[in-house]
Amino acid sequence: MTSRNINPVGLSQPSGFSHATRAGDTVHLGGQTAMDAAGRIVDGGIVEQFRQAFSNVLIALDAAGGVPTDLVSITIYLTDLHDYQRNGREIGRVWRELAGAHYPAMAGVGVTALWQPDALIEIQGIAVIAPDSAAGSGTS
Repeated sequence: MTSRNINPVGLSQPSGFSHATRAGDTVHLGGQTAMDAAGRIVDGGIVEQFRQAFSNVLIALDAAGGVPTDLVSITIYLTDLHDYQRNGREIGRVWRELAGAHYPAMAGVGVTALWQPDALIEIQGIAVIAPDSAAGSGTS
């Protein structure tokens, strides 16, 4: 089985990684922080960073030919678990706004730091999509 790297134009230019890799029906979504297309971490705290990071995941998923209901697993890495928990209702609202009421298997993992010093969150995932789904535009 061959795999195809997917790097949508709507995300920052990757260096040494791919935003997603599709192998057959499975898409592995690389860890996304709250980095905007210009390569800057968004301001505003955990809720705003969640919105940007999860939006980035969904952009990569769309470019692979998937939709939010194709997500089967999400791992969320957090530099402050308590901050995430305190803002859980608002983060849940953002999730439903972006992905609806579909909730895949999830894990939240506390970490001491992320690759970008200003990042509070990183989200990676796995999706399983129909084998004949065409990738969206803007892939490489």
